Amino acid sequence: MKELIVFIVALVAFIIISCIKIVPQASAYVLERLGAYRKTWGTGLHFQFPFIEKVAKKLSLKEQVVDFPPQPVITKDNVHMQIDTVIYYQISDPKLYTYGVEKPLLAIENLTATTLRNIIGELELDSTLTSRDIINVKMRSILDEATDPWGIKINRVELKNIIPPRDIQDAMEKQMRAERERREKVLQAEGEKRSSILVAEGLKESKILEAEAEKQAAILRAEAVKEARIKEAEGEAEAILKVQQAIADGIKLINDSSPGKEALILKSFEALEKVADGKATKLIVPSELQNITNVASIFKEVMSNENNNQ
Repeated sequence: MKELIVFIVALVAFIIISCIKIVPQASAYVLERLGAYRKTWGTGLHFQFPFIEKVAKKLSLKEQVVDFPPQPVITKDNVHMQIDTVIYYQISDPKLYTYGVEKPLLAIENLTATTLRNIIGELELDSTLTSRDIINVKMRSILDEATDPWGIKINRVELKNIIPPRDIQDAMEKQMRAERERREKVLQAEGEKRSSILVAEGLKESKILEAEAEKQAAILRAEAVKEARIKEAEGEAEAILKVQQAIADGIKLINDSSPGKEALILKSFEALEKVADGKATKLIVPSELQNITNVASIFKEVMSNENNNQ
């Protein structure tokens, strides 16, 4: 009897302990009572009535990522390709997620495939390859609205891979190669053009500098010639000035010595000798010299004066 009581007490304690539930962070438990939805437990300590209540589903409220396999699609210009998508979703309502749809992930996958086909069917191949962001935004908006009754929040949709047919890939590679070759030729031509321009500008600047140097040299030569001529003219002027000064000094000395008539007549003879050096065609003889007697007497007096001086 005692052992039975101990067994019953232990069984009751086990049942009570098993009815104590602890919900971890970022999780939610859906509780049912007699098969009907009772409530949703959040983070913390909870107690359920034994035998009539049970935890129907344990859910994680963290953001989850699911990678769907490639889906076949057809573009507007009838190009067959495959696209695989990545969905980032989060459970927003545990009750709707539990009772809203059977197999939520399968439902999301099928909904993603049909939505993707509809969007790609309105685009051509080139637009599909260059409009990933637009496709992502459209898909996220459509999927989020469609999954809202299921208690699911679609946070982000990404096109992981776009796989066109092999012949399209080959054509795209050829086109890309041709575009690269064209850019290379354009860059090469631009480089040659730039090099030619730089060479021409260098030659132009060199000729300009040479012309400037020749101009400066001509200016310096002209200034040197000018200075030489100025110095030469100054020398000639100075020489003429000295000669005139000497003549003026001679005249002054003559005036200071009070020369007689005889000396002046002698100087006239000297001047007449220079005039009659054979180059002059005409001679003008002063009236004082026309009388031979006067000339002889004057010469005699001058010679006697010189003898006396000696």
